[in-house]
Amino acid sequence: MEDNKEAEENEIRKDLDEETLFVVSQTFKALGDPTRIRILHLLFYKEYSVNEIAETLHLRQSTVSHQLRFLKNLRLVKYRREGTTLYYSHDDEHVMNILKQTLDHACHH
Repeated sequence: MEDNKEAEENEIRKDLDEETLFVVSQTFKALGDPTRIRILHLLFYKEYSVNEIAETLHLRQSTVSHQLRFLKNLRLVKYRREGTTLYYSHDDEHVMNILKQTLDHACHH
């Protein structure tokens, strides 16, 4: 029993490598921007084109494209091409769950 607890404590104390720290900080940076939160929240339910996102959220297409590029670089969103149109959807269930839990927390108060 003591060995399991000690093993857990050793795992918790394990240092995080620089790449992991960077990815975690960038993910929280992504979730720290109201526009990106709105886009991710929209993509929680279904995929949208850039134009549909812009229209739904009342944003400029260039703003949406810029934010989607940031989110895509973090692998938080993905896209599929249909003709000349790109359709975006979320690409990380873990981050979407964090977003949902955070929104639930905010609405609870």
